[in-house]
Amino acid sequence: MTTRRQTLGAMLAAGAGVAGLAPRISLAQSGPSSGTVRIAVAGPMTGQYAAFGAQMKAGAEQVVEDLNKAGGVLGQRIALEVGDDACDPRQAVSLANQLASRGVRMVAGHFCSGSSIPASKVYAEEGILQISPASTNPVFTDQGGWNTFRTCGRDDQQGQVAGKYIAEHFRGKKVAILHDNSAYGKGLADETRKALNAAGTTETLYAAYTPGERDYSAIVSRMKAAGIEVIYIGGYHTEAGLILRQAKEQGMNVTLIGGDALVTNEFWQITGGAGEGTLMTFSSDPRKRPSAAEVVARFKAKGIDPEGYTLYTYAAVQIWAQAATKANSTQPRQVAQAIKAGGPWNTVLGPVSFDAKGDVTVPDYVFYIWRNGSYAEMS
Repeated sequence: MTTRRQTLGAMLAAGAGVAGLAPRISLAQSGPSSGTVRIAVAGPMTGQYAAFGAQMKAGAEQVVEDLNKAGGVLGQRIALEVGDDACDPRQAVSLANQLASRGVRMVAGHFCSGSSIPASKVYAEEGILQISPASTNPVFTDQGGWNTFRTCGRDDQQGQVAGKYIAEHFRGKKVAILHDNSAYGKGLADETRKALNAAGTTETLYAAYTPGERDYSAIVSRMKAAGIEVIYIGGYHTEAGLILRQAKEQGMNVTLIGGDALVTNEFWQITGGAGEGTLMTFSSDPRKRPSAAEVVARFKAKGIDPEGYTLYTYAAVQIWAQAATKANSTQPRQVAQAIKAGGPWNTVLGPVSFDAKGDVTVPDYVFYIWRNGSYAEMS
Protein backbone atom coordinates (compact mmCIF):
# COMPACT_ATOMS: atom_id res chain seq x y z
CA MET A 1 0.00 0.00 0.00
CA THR A 2 1.47 3.36 -0.95
CA THR A 3 1.69 6.07 1.67
CA ARG A 4 2.19 9.78 1.75
CA ARG A 5 3.24 12.08 4.54
CA GLN A 6 0.52 14.28 5.98
CA THR A 7 0.20 16.18 9.20
CA LEU A 8 -2.55 15.08 11.56
CA GLY A 9 -4.29 18.40 11.10
CA ALA A 10 -4.43 17.90 7.34
CA MET A 11 -5.75 14.37 7.71
CA LEU A 12 -8.42 15.38 10.15
CA ALA A 13 -9.40 18.43 8.16
CA ALA A 14 -9.89 16.17 5.16
CA GLY A 15 -12.45 14.93 6.49
CA ALA A 16 -15.24 -6.95 30.74
CA GLY A 17 -16.82 -10.00 30.67
CA VAL A 18 -16.50 -13.67 29.89
CA ALA A 19 -18.51 -15.90 27.57
CA GLY A 20 -22.06 -16.29 28.78
CA LEU A 21 -22.13 -13.09 30.82
CA ALA A 22 -23.63 -9.79 29.79
CA PRO A 23 -21.16 -7.58 27.91
CA ARG A 24 -19.78 -4.55 29.65
CA ILE A 25 -19.88 -1.05 28.24
CA SER A 26 -17.89 1.86 29.57
CA LEU A 27 -17.77 5.49 28.50
CA ALA A 28 -14.16 6.23 27.64
CA GLN A 29 -14.61 9.76 26.34
CA SER A 30 -17.56 11.94 27.20
CA GLY A 31 -18.92 15.33 26.42
CA PRO A 32 -22.13 17.28 26.93
CA SER A 33 -25.32 15.34 26.19
CA SER A 34 -26.21 17.89 23.52
CA GLY A 35 -23.95 18.36 20.54
CA THR A 36 -22.40 14.93 21.03
CA VAL A 37 -22.21 11.99 18.63
CA ARG A 38 -21.66 8.54 20.08
CA ILE A 39 -19.44 5.91 18.53
CA ALA A 40 -18.03 2.69 19.98
CA VAL A 41 -15.10 0.34 19.89
CA ALA A 42 -16.08 -3.30 20.43
CA GLY A 43 -13.85 -6.30 20.94
CA PRO A 44 -12.31 -8.69 23.49
CA MET A 45 -11.54 -6.33 26.32
CA THR A 46 -11.33 -9.36 28.61
CA GLY A 47 -10.58 -13.03 28.10
CA GLN A 48 -7.69 -14.79 26.39
CA TYR A 49 -7.67 -12.38 23.43
CA ALA A 50 -7.76 -9.23 25.55
CA ALA A 51 -4.37 -8.14 24.18
CA PHE A 52 -6.11 -7.36 20.90
CA GLY A 53 -8.96 -5.59 22.66
CA ALA A 54 -6.36 -3.40 24.35
CA GLN A 55 -4.88 -2.53 20.96
CA MET A 56 -8.28 -1.55 19.60
CA LYS A 57 -9.19 0.47 22.69
CA ALA A 58 -5.91 2.38 22.56
CA GLY A 59 -6.41 3.21 18.90
CA ALA A 60 -9.99 4.35 19.38
CA GLU A 61 -9.23 6.48 22.43
CA GLN A 62 -6.35 8.25 20.71
CA VAL A 63 -8.24 9.05 17.52
CA VAL A 64 -11.24 10.35 19.46
CA GLU A 65 -8.92 12.52 21.54
CA ASP A 66 -7.24 13.85 18.39
CA LEU A 67 -10.52 14.48 16.57
CA ASN A 68 -12.05 16.28 19.55
CA LYS A 69 -8.98 18.50 19.84
CA ALA A 70 -9.47 19.38 16.18
CA GLY A 71 -13.13 20.35 16.74
CA GLY A 72 -14.92 17.02 16.61
CA VAL A 73 -17.10 16.05 13.66
CA LEU A 74 -19.45 18.59 12.10
CA GLY A 75 -19.12 20.68 15.23
CA GLN A 76 -20.11 17.82 17.51
CA ARG A 77 -17.91 16.33 20.20
CA ILE A 78 -17.33 12.59 19.91
CA ALA A 79 -18.14 10.32 22.87
CA LEU A 80 -16.57 6.87 22.81
CA GLU A 81 -18.21 3.77 24.27
CA VAL A 82 -16.01 0.74 24.95
CA GLY A 83 -17.79 -2.60 24.64
CA ASP A 84 -16.50 -6.04 25.64
CA ASP A 85 -17.60 -9.12 23.67
CA ALA A 86 -14.81 -11.49 24.88
CA CYS A 87 -14.80 -12.82 21.29
CA ASP A 88 -18.01 -14.72 22.06
CA PRO A 89 -20.70 -14.56 19.31
CA ARG A 90 -23.66 -14.50 21.70
CA GLN A 91 -22.06 -11.82 23.83
CA ALA A 92 -21.31 -9.83 20.68
CA VAL A 93 -24.99 -9.87 19.67
CA SER A 94 -26.03 -8.78 23.16
CA LEU A 95 -23.44 -6.00 23.07
CA ALA A 96 -24.62 -4.86 19.63
CA ASN A 97 -28.15 -4.50 20.96
CA GLN A 98 -26.92 -2.54 23.97
CA LEU A 99 -24.90 -0.18 21.79
CA ALA A 100 -27.95 0.37 19.59
CA SER A 101 -30.02 1.28 22.65
CA ARG A 102 -27.36 3.85 23.58
CA GLY A 103 -27.66 5.66 20.25
CA VAL A 104 -24.28 4.68 18.85
CA ARG A 105 -23.83 5.75 15.21
CA MET A 106 -20.66 3.83 14.33
CA VAL A 107 -18.80 0.83 15.74
CA ALA A 108 -15.08 0.21 15.23
CA GLY A 109 -15.15 -3.55 15.68
CA HIS A 110 -15.37 -6.33 16.32
CA PHE A 111 -12.06 -8.21 16.47
CA CYS A 112 -13.07 -11.86 15.98
CA SER A 113 -14.91 -12.64 12.76
CA GLY A 114 -17.17 -14.94 14.77
CA SER A 115 -18.35 -11.83 16.65
CA SER A 116 -18.40 -9.36 13.76
CA ILE A 117 -20.58 -11.47 11.49
CA PRO A 118 -23.59 -11.96 13.83
CA ALA A 119 -23.23 -8.48 15.33
CA SER A 120 -23.29 -6.93 11.84
CA LYS A 121 -26.86 -8.14 11.35
CA VAL A 122 -27.97 -6.31 14.50
CA TYR A 123 -26.17 -3.17 13.42
CA ALA A 124 -27.73 -3.35 9.95
CA GLU A 125 -31.23 -3.62 11.41
CA GLU A 126 -30.59 -0.86 13.94
CA GLY A 127 -29.02 1.52 11.40
CA ILE A 128 -25.44 1.46 12.71
CA LEU A 129 -22.30 1.65 10.60
CA GLN A 130 -19.64 -0.98 11.31
CA ILE A 131 -15.97 -0.76 10.34
CA SER A 132 -13.88 -3.68 11.58
CA PRO A 133 -10.13 -3.20 11.93
CA ALA A 134 -9.46 -6.92 12.27
CA SER A 135 -12.21 -9.33 11.10
CA THR A 136 -10.82 -11.10 8.03
CA ASN A 137 -13.41 -13.80 7.25
CA PRO A 138 -14.80 -13.11 3.74
CA VAL A 139 -18.40 -13.67 4.88
CA PHE A 140 -18.31 -10.42 6.87
CA THR A 141 -18.50 -8.33 3.70
CA ASP A 142 -19.65 -11.00 1.24
CA GLN A 143 -23.04 -11.16 2.97
CA GLY A 144 -23.82 -7.82 1.37
CA GLY A 145 -24.70 -5.62 4.33
CA TRP A 146 -25.01 -1.90 3.59
CA ASN A 147 -23.14 -1.11 6.78
CA THR A 148 -20.03 -3.37 6.79
CA PHE A 149 -16.47 -2.25 6.04
CA ARG A 150 -13.01 -3.32 7.17
CA THR A 151 -9.64 -1.63 7.18
CA CYS A 152 -7.79 -4.98 7.17
CA GLY A 153 -7.58 -7.59 4.38
CA ARG A 154 -9.45 -10.88 3.93
CA ASP A 155 -8.61 -14.50 4.67
CA ASP A 156 -8.72 -15.45 1.00
CA GLN A 157 -6.07 -12.79 0.30
CA GLN A 158 -3.96 -13.73 3.33
CA GLY A 159 -4.31 -17.45 2.66
CA GLN A 160 -3.09 -17.05 -0.91
CA VAL A 161 0.10 -15.41 0.31
CA ALA A 162 0.68 -18.05 3.01
CA GLY A 163 -0.11 -21.08 0.87
CA LYS A 164 2.09 -19.95 -2.00
CA TYR A 165 4.96 -19.16 0.38
CA ILE A 166 4.80 -22.58 2.06
CA ALA A 167 4.74 -24.35 -1.31
CA GLU A 168 7.74 -22.40 -2.57
CA HIS A 169 9.93 -22.28 0.56
CA PHE A 170 9.13 -25.63 2.19
CA ARG A 171 8.93 -27.85 -0.86
CA GLY A 172 9.20 -31.51 0.08
CA LYS A 173 8.49 -30.83 3.77
CA LYS A 174 5.65 -32.51 5.64
CA VAL A 175 3.05 -29.88 6.45
CA ALA A 176 0.27 -29.94 9.04
CA ILE A 177 -2.61 -27.47 8.76
CA LEU A 178 -4.45 -26.96 12.05
CA HIS A 179 -7.42 -24.76 12.92
CA ASP A 180 -9.61 -23.94 15.92
CA ASN A 181 -13.00 -24.24 14.14
CA SER A 182 -13.64 -20.51 14.57
CA ALA A 183 -14.87 -18.36 11.69
CA TYR A 184 -11.45 -16.75 11.56
CA GLY A 185 -9.25 -19.76 12.21
CA LYS A 186 -10.92 -22.33 9.99
CA GLY A 187 -11.51 -19.75 7.27
CA LEU A 188 -7.84 -18.80 7.18
CA ALA A 189 -6.64 -22.42 7.36
CA ASP A 190 -8.94 -23.45 4.53
CA GLU A 191 -7.84 -20.59 2.28
CA THR A 192 -4.18 -21.40 2.98
CA ARG A 193 -4.82 -25.07 2.26
CA LYS A 194 -6.55 -24.17 -1.00
CA ALA A 195 -3.60 -22.05 -2.15
CA LEU A 196 -1.09 -24.68 -1.02
CA ASN A 197 -2.88 -27.41 -2.95
CA ALA A 198 -3.19 -25.19 -6.04
CA ALA A 199 0.59 -24.73 -5.94
CA GLY A 200 1.07 -28.49 -6.13
CA THR A 201 1.63 -29.37 -2.47
CA THR A 202 -0.67 -31.55 -0.39
CA GLU A 203 -0.60 -31.30 3.38
CA THR A 204 0.27 -34.40 5.39
CA LEU A 205 -2.23 -33.61 8.14
CA TYR A 206 -5.32 -31.43 8.36
CA ALA A 207 -6.95 -31.31 11.80
CA ALA A 208 -8.87 -29.20 14.30
CA TYR A 209 -7.99 -28.48 17.91
CA THR A 210 -10.10 -27.18 20.77
CA PRO A 211 -9.32 -23.58 21.75
CA GLY A 212 -8.96 -22.68 25.41
CA GLU A 213 -7.17 -25.84 26.50
CA ARG A 214 -3.72 -26.01 28.09
CA ASP A 215 -2.59 -29.48 27.05
CA TYR A 216 -2.18 -30.12 23.33
CA SER A 217 0.01 -33.19 23.72
CA ALA A 218 -2.45 -35.38 21.78
CA ILE A 219 -2.31 -33.32 18.58
CA VAL A 220 1.44 -32.80 19.06
CA SER A 221 2.02 -36.55 19.39
CA ARG A 222 -0.04 -37.10 16.26
CA MET A 223 2.10 -34.62 14.34
CA LYS A 224 5.30 -36.12 15.68
CA ALA A 225 4.25 -39.60 14.56
CA ALA A 226 3.52 -38.22 11.09
CA GLY A 227 6.96 -36.58 10.87
CA ILE A 228 5.55 -33.05 10.53
CA GLU A 229 8.17 -30.37 9.80
CA VAL A 230 5.94 -27.33 9.18
CA ILE A 231 2.85 -26.41 11.21
CA TYR A 232 0.40 -23.90 9.79
CA ILE A 233 -2.12 -22.73 12.38
CA GLY A 234 -5.36 -20.97 11.59
CA GLY A 235 -6.16 -19.62 15.03
CA TYR A 236 -5.07 -17.27 17.78
CA HIS A 237 -1.74 -16.63 19.47
CA THR A 238 -2.54 -18.36 22.76
CA GLU A 239 -3.13 -21.82 21.33
CA ALA A 240 -0.52 -21.40 18.60
CA GLY A 241 2.09 -20.56 21.22
CA LEU A 242 1.17 -23.52 23.40
CA ILE A 243 1.16 -25.98 20.51
CA LEU A 244 4.56 -24.78 19.34
CA ARG A 245 6.09 -24.87 22.81
CA GLN A 246 4.76 -28.36 23.49
CA ALA A 247 5.97 -29.56 20.07
CA LYS A 248 9.49 -28.33 20.84
CA GLU A 249 9.32 -29.94 24.27
CA GLN A 250 8.59 -33.26 22.55
CA GLY A 251 11.72 -32.80 20.47
CA MET A 252 10.06 -31.78 17.21
CA ASN A 253 12.16 -29.63 14.87
CA VAL A 254 9.33 -27.64 13.32
CA THR A 255 8.62 -24.23 11.84
CA LEU A 256 5.37 -22.59 12.94
CA ILE A 257 3.53 -20.37 10.46
CA GLY A 258 0.43 -18.41 11.39
CA GLY A 259 -1.72 -15.47 10.42
CA ASP A 260 -2.34 -11.97 11.70
CA ALA A 261 -3.64 -13.17 15.07
CA LEU A 262 -0.01 -13.70 16.12
CA VAL A 263 0.77 -9.96 16.00
CA THR A 264 0.98 -9.46 19.74
CA ASN A 265 3.95 -9.60 22.09
CA GLU A 266 1.94 -12.01 24.22
CA PHE A 267 2.83 -14.72 21.68
CA TRP A 268 6.47 -14.62 22.80
CA GLN A 269 5.47 -14.53 26.45
CA ILE A 270 3.85 -17.92 25.86
CA THR A 271 6.55 -19.48 23.69
CA GLY A 272 9.75 -18.02 25.05
CA GLY A 273 12.69 -19.16 22.97
CA ALA A 274 10.54 -21.82 21.28
CA GLY A 275 8.99 -19.00 19.24
CA GLU A 276 12.29 -18.17 17.51
CA GLY A 277 11.86 -18.30 13.74
CA THR A 278 8.04 -18.36 13.77
CA LEU A 279 6.56 -16.83 10.62
CA MET A 280 3.28 -14.98 10.22
CA THR A 281 1.38 -12.95 7.67
CA PHE A 282 0.21 -9.40 8.33
CA SER A 283 0.02 -6.16 6.40
CA SER A 284 3.23 -4.19 6.06
CA ASP A 285 4.03 -2.55 9.39
CA PRO A 286 1.76 0.51 9.71
CA ARG A 287 3.98 1.94 12.45
CA LYS A 288 6.68 2.58 9.84
CA ARG A 289 4.50 4.42 7.34
CA PRO A 290 5.15 8.17 6.97
CA SER A 291 1.41 8.81 7.28
CA ALA A 292 1.50 7.39 10.83
CA ALA A 293 4.62 9.14 12.11
CA GLU A 294 2.96 11.89 14.16
CA VAL A 295 0.36 9.59 15.66
CA VAL A 296 2.93 6.90 16.50
CA ALA A 297 4.96 9.57 18.30
CA ARG A 298 1.93 10.48 20.40
CA PHE A 299 1.37 6.84 21.34
CA LYS A 300 5.00 6.37 22.31
CA ALA A 301 4.93 9.52 24.41
CA LYS A 302 2.23 7.73 26.45
CA GLY A 303 4.31 4.56 26.67
CA ILE A 304 2.14 2.70 24.16
CA ASP A 305 3.51 0.65 21.28
CA PRO A 306 0.79 0.94 18.60
CA GLU A 307 1.33 -2.63 17.39
CA GLY A 308 -1.10 -4.99 15.71
CA TYR A 309 -4.55 -3.48 15.23
CA THR A 310 -4.05 -0.21 17.09
CA LEU A 311 -3.58 1.88 13.96
CA TYR A 312 -6.18 -0.09 12.00
CA THR A 313 -8.71 0.95 14.64
CA TYR A 314 -7.47 4.55 14.53
CA ALA A 315 -7.94 4.51 10.74
CA ALA A 316 -11.47 3.10 10.99
CA VAL A 317 -12.60 6.08 13.05
CA GLN A 318 -10.67 8.50 10.82
CA ILE A 319 -12.52 7.21 7.77
CA TRP A 320 -15.87 7.53 9.50
CA ALA A 321 -15.10 11.13 10.53
CA GLN A 322 -13.96 12.16 7.05
CA ALA A 323 -16.96 10.50 5.38
CA ALA A 324 -19.36 12.15 7.82
CA THR A 325 -17.81 15.51 6.98
CA LYS A 326 -18.15 14.82 3.27
CA ALA A 327 -21.76 13.67 3.68
CA ASN A 328 -22.44 16.64 5.99
CA SER A 329 -24.23 14.15 8.25
CA THR A 330 -23.53 11.55 10.93
CA GLN A 331 -26.53 9.49 9.80
CA PRO A 332 -25.00 6.01 9.29
CA ARG A 333 -26.56 5.24 5.91
CA GLN A 334 -25.45 8.56 4.46
CA VAL A 335 -21.94 8.05 5.86
CA ALA A 336 -21.80 4.50 4.44
CA GLN A 337 -22.77 5.82 1.01
CA ALA A 338 -20.08 8.48 1.26
CA ILE A 339 -17.44 5.88 2.19
CA LYS A 340 -18.22 3.74 -0.85
CA ALA A 341 -18.55 6.67 -3.22
CA GLY A 342 -15.54 8.60 -1.96
CA GLY A 343 -11.92 7.91 -1.30
CA PRO A 344 -9.16 7.47 -1.09
CA TRP A 345 -9.48 8.43 2.56
CA ASN A 346 -6.36 9.89 4.17
CA THR A 347 -5.46 7.79 7.22
CA VAL A 348 -2.56 6.68 9.39
CA LEU A 349 -2.39 3.64 7.10
CA GLY A 350 -2.00 5.89 4.07
CA PRO A 351 -4.74 6.41 1.46
CA VAL A 352 -7.54 3.84 1.83
CA SER A 353 -10.31 3.09 -0.68
CA PHE A 354 -13.08 0.50 -0.59
CA ASP A 355 -14.75 -1.67 -3.18
CA ALA A 356 -18.51 -2.20 -3.46
CA LYS A 357 -18.45 -4.86 -0.74
CA GLY A 358 -16.64 -2.69 1.79
CA ASP A 359 -13.21 -4.31 1.43
CA VAL A 360 -10.00 -2.33 1.03
CA THR A 361 -8.92 -2.20 -2.59
CA VAL A 362 -5.18 -2.62 -1.94
CA PRO A 363 -4.43 -5.36 0.62
CA ASP A 364 -0.70 -5.81 1.24
CA TYR A 365 0.01 -8.99 3.18
CA VAL A 366 3.67 -9.71 3.80
CA PHE A 367 5.61 -12.13 5.99
CA TYR A 368 7.03 -11.37 9.43
CA ILE A 369 9.47 -13.38 11.51
CA TRP A 370 9.86 -13.64 15.28
CA ARG A 371 13.43 -13.09 16.49
CA ASN A 372 14.66 -12.49 20.04
CA GLY A 373 11.24 -11.68 21.44
CA SER A 374 9.96 -9.31 18.75
CA TYR A 375 8.64 -9.53 15.22
CA ALA A 376 9.73 -7.69 12.09
CA GLU A 377 8.98 -7.72 8.39
CA MET A 378 11.06 -10.12 6.36
CA SER A 379 13.12 -8.44 3.66
